[in-house]
Amino acid sequence: MSKKTERQAVALKYDGENAPNVTAKGNDALAEEILQIARENDVPIYENADLVRLLARLELGDAIPESLYQTIAEIIAFAWYLKGKAPKGFYSKSAAEDATLLLPHQPQQNDE
Repeated sequence: MSKKTERQAVALKYDGENAPNVTAKGNDALAEEILQIARENDVPIYENADLVRLLARLELGDAIPESLYQTIAEIIAFAWYLKGKAPKGFYSKSAAEDATLLLPHQPQQNDE
């Protein structure tokens, strides 16, 4: 007899300054409702069962743990990129700063 895997969803909110926090979470029918609300409001949806299981352990209102900062930051950055958004001050660099390009040093090959 196979056990049916329940559907889970976790919603995070990020204000651009503080760590993202859990604003909604649920299983099965509630998970579907959370996803439907996200779709209706053009909220990007990222599917990763392992990450959802970790986040589902948090209580509503909890900030994500520091161990997930990098993972969540990459997901939020990509979602913002898709929506044409950026954090405060991201585009406020001077023209001189924008013109700076740093390239890593690569040793030259000798043709001997």
